[in-house]
Amino acid sequence: MIAVVNDEAVTQWDLGEQRRIVLQQMKAANVPPPAPDVLDKQVLERLISERSLLQFAKENGIRIDDTTVERTVARVAEENKMSVDDFRKALEKEGMTYPKYREELRNELTVQRIREREVDSKILITDAEVNNYLQTVAAQAGGDNEYLLSHVYVGVPEQASPDQIAARRKRADEALAKIKGGEEFSQVAAAYSDAPDALQGGSLGWRSPARLPSVFADVVRTLKPGDVSTVLRSPAGFHVVKLVEIRNTNAPTVVEQSHVRHILVKVNEQTSDLEAKTRIERARDRIVSGGAKFEDIAKANSDDISRVRGGDLGWVSPGDTVPDFEKAMNALKIDEISKPVRTPFGWHIIEVLERRKQDITLDRKREQARLAIRQRKSEEQFQDFVRQLRDRTYVELKLDER
Repeated sequence: MIAVVNDEAVTQWDLGEQRRIVLQQMKAANVPPPAPDVLDKQVLERLISERSLLQFAKENGIRIDDTTVERTVARVAEENKMSVDDFRKALEKEGMTYPKYREELRNELTVQRIREREVDSKILITDAEVNNYLQTVAAQAGGDNEYLLSHVYVGVPEQASPDQIAARRKRADEALAKIKGGEEFSQVAAAYSDAPDALQGGSLGWRSPARLPSVFADVVRTLKPGDVSTVLRSPAGFHVVKLVEIRNTNAPTVVEQSHVRHILVKVNEQTSDLEAKTRIERARDRIVSGGAKFEDIAKANSDDISRVRGGDLGWVSPGDTVPDFEKAMNALKIDEISKPVRTPFGWHIIEVLERRKQDITLDRKREQARLAIRQRKSEEQFQDFVRQLRDRTYVELKLDER
């Protein structure tokens, strides 16, 4: 046993398995691993955060059923252009047993469900925020740019003492010194960063200005590709940011839109996958047989907010919906009602009412602004949620006693 998280043990075997997975991921991403003792501490901290999240899920009745796990496996296999059987064989070649993969996947889905319930469902974005974002972008030089970023994050606990803050600042300074001394940024991030993306080299992906954490925003615009910031301070800790690349997104957008409506039965703790599918099949049968109107069934049965409009989603552009929904929608003829469609949200039936070509440049800008604001809030608030949960969790480390 190398740690206790509340009343649950983390064993040397747990650490070894997680280390093996992480090393495979780092190799695939061409990220050099840090020193073994540093890697162990990073992996252990990841295990502790995951255990605290999974314990929170159990205490709050959040669970992922077997059907949802199997459907996700099938989707991952399809994305990799494999059958499920071939996918299982590929996992075994990489040293991952299928039961272990299913367990890891269930844990990922559980954390995703926590994020949706505790953070994403509570995020509100007003038209005023969208307007302000667009005005800010328009007023900024390079406002139509997106930035590919990497970072090192050194966290500071809530109510930290001055000595703790000084120690964390020193760690951030050491990380910056190593980067300036010529070490690969990704390797320094893997060794020093407390962020969940540390072992992926600290990559933040492409960010529009509104998705930049406020502490980064002004600094990033002063950097050239390849530049690294000084140590930055935020309420959560210290940061070092690298600007990898810049791209411009200001181009007209003409797409084929579908005017679509749907009925959704969600799969969650109260409704199993089988129950949701049965309910959506009954709804479809009533509509197809002529016994009820689509909009009436949607108002009475749909779990989506669009039920108040009879399931009407309005004009939908490519990328506005999840891939499974979009694929089914695009395959429909006008006025055709789909067979039940499974997405991460649950079971749907879909009907396309019209199609058109549309210049959506302005609409897309507003939607991208709304999405960017939502993603920024989601990331910041979920990190804060995890940090607060970690601070409340009883952890006894025994790693140094080995």
